[in-house]
Amino acid sequence: MTDEQNSDLDGARAEAERRGVGGYGRHVFICTGPDCITPEEGMAAWTRLKSGVGDLNKREGATPIYRTKVGCLRICESGPTAVVYPEGRWYAGMQREALDRVIAEDLGEGRPVDDYLIGENPLST
Repeated sequence: MTDEQNSDLDGARAEAERRGVGGYGRHVFICTGPDCITPEEGMAAWTRLKSGVGDLNKREGATPIYRTKVGCLRICESGPTAVVYPEGRWYAGMQREALDRVIAEDLGEGRPVDDYLIGENPLST
């Protein structure tokens, strides 16, 4: 590895540390379209997820949750798809009401929301 490449990695490492990578208990990904929904609907879902996770992360003693928007999770049925790790719970139809339930029940309380659950693929420990 060259000094320049190592320097680039140092910046990335510093940013990862600043963002708390390594300290998250859970990670949620949500697609923002355009195949399953319009980009505007996708960004509305992202904004709602970002706000809801932010509120959960502010709770006293909360284990931090990280959230990431992606263009596509390749299951383009029933609106935005989301996946919650490490449990590997896959959800479809993540419009406002459904997403609010996933935020409150799964991310907030650790309980799957069976009404919107489409599959599970937990990460091994």
